[in-house]
Amino acid sequence: MAKHLLNRRQFGARCAALGLLLPASATIAVQANAQVPDTGADSKPAPRTVTFPNGTTVPAVGQGSWHLGQGRRRVSIEEEAMRTGIALGMTVIDTSRNYGEDGASEKFVGRVIKGQRDRVFLVSKVQADEIEIGRFQQAIDGSLFRLGTDYLDLYLLHSPLPSRYLSGTVAKFEELRAAGKIRAWGVSNFNVEQMEELFRVPDGHRCATNQVRYSINNRFFENNVLPWCAQHKMPVMAASPLGGLGDARIVLAERTLVQLGAQHGVSAAAVALGFVIRSGNVIAIPESGNPEHVKENAAALSIRWIPADS
Repeated sequence: MAKHLLNRRQFGARCAALGLLLPASATIAVQANAQVPDTGADSKPAPRTVTFPNGTTVPAVGQGSWHLGQGRRRVSIEEEAMRTGIALGMTVIDTSRNYGEDGASEKFVGRVIKGQRDRVFLVSKVQADEIEIGRFQQAIDGSLFRLGTDYLDLYLLHSPLPSRYLSGTVAKFEELRAAGKIRAWGVSNFNVEQMEELFRVPDGHRCATNQVRYSINNRFFENNVLPWCAQHKMPVMAASPLGGLGDARIVLAERTLVQLGAQHGVSAAAVALGFVIRSGNVIAIPESGNPEHVKENAAALSIRWIPADS
C-alpha cells in the first residue's frame, strides 16, 4: 500500500464522516455499514462544477494528456478516448509543450479538438527554463500553433522559478491576457510560501489556479495548499488524481474503493475521483487513453460527498 493511501479503517472513518451520494432512485449516504436513503432525490444530480475567479465555470473532472500521443497505444484509440471524455462532459483538457518529444501531447490534443475548439477549456503550460532564457513569447506561439488555436483558456507556469523572474512573468501573463492570447493564467507545483510571494507581486492576485499532484493516496497538499487556495477563492487543479502511473494500480485495487464502487454501481476510479473533487474547489484531470476507462472516470461528475447526518 502506498505511503499516503488510507487504510481500510481510515477510509471507513472518512466515509462515516462525509458520506457518499451517487445518482440513483434514492440518495444513499454511506455511514459505517448502513445505507440511509434521502427521500426526494429522484433526479440525477447536476454534474459537479468549479468556478474560477473570473467567473468561468468548468466541469470538476477533465482530462490530462501527459503520456498521450506518444506511442504507448494506438493513437486512434487514444483520440477516441479523449473525444469520448469531451462528449461525456470532461471538457477541461490539460497539456503542455514538454509532454512528449517536440510537443507530441499538444499536437495530439490539437487533432482531437479540431472542429470542436469551442467545446473545450484548453490548458497548456510554459516552462520555467523558457522564461529564464527569454523565450516566453516563442513558447506561447509554439503551443498555439501545435494546438491549432489562437487562444488558451488557461496558461500555467509549470514550476516555480527564481524570485527575480516572478514580476516579469506575471507582467507577461497579463500582456498575453490583454492581447487575447490567453483568457487566464495560473501556476503549477507552488507551495503556500511561493503562493504568498506570488501575491505580493503586482497583479499576482490575478492567478487563477495552482495545479498540484493530489489524490487519495497523495494528500501532501491537503492541509496547506488546498485550504490556502480555498481561502483566496482559487480552485486547485489535481494532477495525477488517480495516483499517477506508479500508484494507480494500487489505488484502484484498494478494497474499500472497490467495495464502495460496487455498492453504488461505479468503478473504484470514480469513487477515488469523487473523493478528490469533494470540496467543490478542486478540478481533477485524470489521464486515460482507454475509452472504457474514460467512461468510468466520467461517472465521478455525478458523485456527491455529503455529511453523513444530512
